[in-house]
Amino acid sequence: MHDHDHGSATRTFAWVTLINLAYTALEAGYGIATDSLALLSDALHNLGDVMGLALAWAAAAIARRPPTDRHTYGWRRATLLSPLANAVLLVAFSGALAWEAIRRFNAPPEIPALPVIVVAALGIGVNLGAAWLVRGGHAQDLNRRGAFLHLVADAAVSLVAVLAGIGMLTFGWKWLDPVTGLLIGAVVALGAFGLLRDAFDAAMDAVPRGLDRAQVHDFLVAQPGVQAVHHLHIWSLGAGEIAMTAHLVRAQGADHDHFIDRLNHELDERFGINHPTLQIEYGAACAHDLHDRAPHAH
Repeated sequence: MHDHDHGSATRTFAWVTLINLAYTALEAGYGIATDSLALLSDALHNLGDVMGLALAWAAAAIARRPPTDRHTYGWRRATLLSPLANAVLLVAFSGALAWEAIRRFNAPPEIPALPVIVVAALGIGVNLGAAWLVRGGHAQDLNRRGAFLHLVADAAVSLVAVLAGIGMLTFGWKWLDPVTGLLIGAVVALGAFGLLRDAFDAAMDAVPRGLDRAQVHDFLVAQPGVQAVHHLHIWSLGAGEIAMTAHLVRAQGADHDHFIDRLNHELDERFGINHPTLQIEYGAACAHDLHDRAPHAH
């Protein structure tokens, strides 16, 4: 089932990347022909997203590689590194768009509005259709989430470009073209901030957002026979996979195998932790993990 899911994700990213690349080329061509910053900035934004989608595509493909003696978890963490690079790209492009928009305010060029409206309206359909393709599981899969947010933001940006084109066509407001560029830069920056924060947290092995470490700790302490819990760490292994390690102090003679099997199931059901590693210890004074080579255990 896992291989099937990764294979489906790879094909989806491939289709979405190619569709957006084709539209980006079309939009850039019309932007150059009409000298429209609205179209050029949207095309530049789309190009950044195509690069980001290509990273997500590559990450989904790499994640299918099986574990090895050296990479014992496989390559699934590639789905965490891809959104980080993706977010950095978005921030960089938003700055470039804002700079060009400000430069044009003094002398906005004459822009033929109708091509802007038509091409940007096409972009709304392309981006919403592509977002629909990657919608499944985007709440849990940071890689898909990055792609989904990009595509929805692109649809919103294209809508702004359509409205700007209507304003230029109806009222002759040439200043709408650079204003649209500034708005696009703001949309890109705002969308990138949350993704950059979450991707950085995941790369730094932070507890996944939405999971409360204290609640997990209290749940473990409340289990039958558990006297103490230490060395509790929770982090993301990759898309849809959460790992945990914990040392549980428990009396000798208990049925530890049955206890661990039940606890593994409940951790998955309650918290979505599907890769737990539990170590049973005897006696509350256990300190063999508290040494200079493991400072995180102190």
